[in-house]
Amino acid sequence: MFVKVYQYHIQKEKEEEYLSIQEKAGEIYAKYLDFHTLYLKSKESDTKWLEITFYKDQDAYNRSIEIINKQREIQELFNSFQSVLVSEKSEIIEEDFLKIKEKCTFK
Repeated sequence: MFVKVYQYHIQKEKEEEYLSIQEKAGEIYAKYLDFHTLYLKSKESDTKWLEITFYKDQDAYNRSIEIINKQREIQELFNSFQSVLVSEKSEIIEEDFLKIKEKCTFK
């Protein structure tokens, strides 16, 4: 399983807008890809977020992301996303991972 991890800082007063942007972007992604996304907010920094998305495999992701990124609406949503970032911490850190193993004891 292919995993994309993003780290960024969202303005505290723009969190609802951020989640709305992510919801709309997710609807576009879902037309082309199967995925599972987690949004995590740091307990230590009130602006730091992680976005972790799982995809079936990297080939499927690569094929679909080219089409997705050409969509006018996704480009507009990315511009909106950039507007909710903390201006002095506007860097978006992106990393790729492979899921090796998962264990869950939730019942």
